[in-house]
Amino acid sequence: MLTDFKSVHFIGIGGTAMASAAVAMQERGFHVTGSDQDVIYPPMSTFLAARGIAVKAGYAEANLAHRPDLVVIGNAISRGNPEAEAVLDRKLRYCSLPELLKECFIRGKRSLVVTGTHGKTTTTSLLAWVFEHAGLNPSFLIGGIPANLGQGARFTDSDWFILEGDEYDTAFFDKRSKFVHYLPEVAIINNLEMDHADIFGSLADIQLSFRRFINLIPRNGLLLANGDEPNLAPLLGVKHCPVKRFGLGEANDLRATGVHLRPDASEFEISTFRFEVPLIGELNVRNALAVAACARHCGLSDAQIQAAFATFQGVQRRMTVRGEARGIAVVDDFGHHPTAIRETLRALRVKFPGRRLWAIFEPRSNTTRRNLFQTELVDALERADQIVVAEVARLEQLPPEERLNPDKLMQDLRLAGKPAAYLPTVESIIEHVGAGAKEGDVVCVFSNGGFGGIHDRLLQRLAV
Repeated sequence: MLTDFKSVHFIGIGGTAMASAAVAMQERGFHVTGSDQDVIYPPMSTFLAARGIAVKAGYAEANLAHRPDLVVIGNAISRGNPEAEAVLDRKLRYCSLPELLKECFIRGKRSLVVTGTHGKTTTTSLLAWVFEHAGLNPSFLIGGIPANLGQGARFTDSDWFILEGDEYDTAFFDKRSKFVHYLPEVAIINNLEMDHADIFGSLADIQLSFRRFINLIPRNGLLLANGDEPNLAPLLGVKHCPVKRFGLGEANDLRATGVHLRPDASEFEISTFRFEVPLIGELNVRNALAVAACARHCGLSDAQIQAAFATFQGVQRRMTVRGEARGIAVVDDFGHHPTAIRETLRALRVKFPGRRLWAIFEPRSNTTRRNLFQTELVDALERADQIVVAEVARLEQLPPEERLNPDKLMQDLRLAGKPAAYLPTVESIIEHVGAGAKEGDVVCVFSNGGFGGIHDRLLQRLAV
């Protein structure tokens, strides 16, 4: 048990969750130190500095000279890291961040865990805001920055802990999904598709991981599952806990009816109560439906839920309009899975009716760099009117037979009648869009990275 220690060192402290946990541990009276790569950028660098936590720049065995009682090893740390190697050599006590969260923050609380291939961040953020707006002061851990909450993680004395449950692996020494550590009382599974091809070999592997997660729900808990998702159906025949299906289909226990998608909001009904949320598209109806179902189960009224919905301000990098120049809007979106890209483009058609839509996609994730979604990317991207695909990241690291083929992607998009360009640099993309975009266009940039600061640079070019 991770309780009998006084000092803790975080390897990879610069991440949002790691930094937040480090500060929370310090506030509980522990002596906290940390290290990360050579440079840590705001906001986490200033967040740590403001609380007096000194961060060692770069990883070195000397950073452990004070022999901390516990070392928390971040998910991005691999064998060969000098501090990780020193921990193993010296037989120091160590754990992953999810393990630390489980034993020091989640255990004994009412844990609400949001999982699924898509929509986790938006759904978790909306759920946390519903509880916050109702005055319940929840702890939360979210893989993004909700505008209402201003931070991605917070640890309070509340009985409630709301977590984004990531299916990615825990650490180099624990290849189970992170979410198996989160002690779910209520589990939301939004959807389930093939992803993370670097750690899951097949859809069946992902289903197995979710099955293990479902097995952790107590008999007095609840599994809320998307009843319209065929890949989830084989996992829902459990007897150890209640199961409720939500969705738009008639067979669901909780069904959204009377759906009305507007450019500024989405409306739907559950039973006779009508909800409205300032989020766009069918994907966000499903997200809000899951939140309403969970909040209802936890004792909140429909009126409380709707009051929070009405004031929700969204999440950074989820259909975020970064600016407009010469009547051309530039949108930032974190989407990197074909389904997420497709559904976001559908939602943007609702938000910007009648306007020409550009999709700029950076194949950067460990899945989209591979040819696993060669065909699915065509189906997703062809929802736009103009398509630009950036250079596939780190392609040389993959065997040739596994690589996404950008030439074939361009050929298939053009055969579908879509103007498409594969451009190797941010500069060439900016020039291409700058020369071709017209007043009224909407340019959506899909990337799960920084993409060379393309959004601001593109706005500057369009303003000329």
